[in-house]
Amino acid sequence: MAEETLGARTIPEGGSAVSDTARRPGWRVSRRMAAAHSIDDLRRMARRRVARIAFDYFDGGVESEKGMARNRSAFDDVTLFPRYMVDVSVRDSSVELFGKRYAAPYGISPTGLGNLAWPGTDLAIARTARARNLPFVLSTPASTDIETVAAAAPGQVWFQLYVPRERRVREDLLRRADAAGIRVLVVTVDVPIPAKRERDLRNGFVLPLRLNARNLLDLATHPEWSLATLRAGAPRLRNLLPYVPQRSGAQTLAAFMAEQIAPSNDWSLLDDLRRLWPHTLVVKGLLTAADARIAVERGADGVAVSNHGGRQLDAGPAPLHALPAVVEAVAGKVPVLFDSGVRRGGDILKALALGASFVFAGRPTLYGAGAGGEAGVDRAVGILLDEFDRALGQLGCPRAAEINRGGVAWSANFPATAGRPTQVG
Repeated sequence: MAEETLGARTIPEGGSAVSDTARRPGWRVSRRMAAAHSIDDLRRMARRRVARIAFDYFDGGVESEKGMARNRSAFDDVTLFPRYMVDVSVRDSSVELFGKRYAAPYGISPTGLGNLAWPGTDLAIARTARARNLPFVLSTPASTDIETVAAAAPGQVWFQLYVPRERRVREDLLRRADAAGIRVLVVTVDVPIPAKRERDLRNGFVLPLRLNARNLLDLATHPEWSLATLRAGAPRLRNLLPYVPQRSGAQTLAAFMAEQIAPSNDWSLLDDLRRLWPHTLVVKGLLTAADARIAVERGADGVAVSNHGGRQLDAGPAPLHALPAVVEAVAGKVPVLFDSGVRRGGDILKALALGASFVFAGRPTLYGAGAGGEAGVDRAVGILLDEFDRALGQLGCPRAAEINRGGVAWSANFPATAGRPTQVG
């Protein structure tokens, strides 16, 4: 059987690194996963297997989705210069972040309603993160609650907070995260108002899913997903259940979530969160040097350059274009994390070369879940790690920790507004 080598361990191609034998995939799933050689392969598989209304929810962006396209094309602007005659027989992908050593400088971004991709996706990602020793950021609108996910992957789960309008809700969410053993809080600041996601509007996406003629045909033509979702029950915003009236339906929960978005939030809110949260605090969704400097001045332990995967401001810059200016502004005071558009292990390396300390991606594991459940989640992670490891060797850079310390030469054909000179040699 062919094998893929991932860092210090080797696993069967298409197999899962999750050791629990009760969750080993059946032969059909294993065979399907063995045929997936890229994240794009998994995306195509998920698109065939998952109902369109669900697939479009996690695959889509905002308005015309040009921002999402820029996220991807920005990586084509960066060229890496390999060094040869370097001993790369032993490669070390591990890096340290916030006092913990991870297997690679890659983590799994927060994604709301993950179980829409496939029932049990949130827990599948958590278990894979634990097996692979990677961080997983659980979203506020996750379809599995904080306590359950944190228990499935102790020490690997971070919590992402959409700051609720109601103080009682935000304080209790932080209390629950702390009690569950979570030690990194990621505060998302790039959702001042709801976005216009046109795929969802065209599909009539609401919670609970509306069974009109179009959606019934969609479900009938995707029977595997439909039956699995019927057996598991429609995903709900489990973290928010304690804060709405009992026996509330999914529609009430979704309305409650929308009501909690606060356009009036300003930087004083970060001061309040800093007082409430005694552990590591990261501010996510920044795209300018000015905002990054303010976040650090207000007590952030890290900043994350991200445009929400192209799901908020369609006219905004690609995060990779914004990254160098943020890195320069922060000047090494805190780690700079990166998110949005990552589909290849080489993308991770490019973001690191431009100064990021750690790189996150969310859609790849959702594509994996849609394509093959938990085995697909692990396959997605395995593909990215394998590609990253190969890129290290090809570049003549045996240690991932050296990449953003000048260990990789690069040039970037960025727009003039990106404001960062080329670094080569």
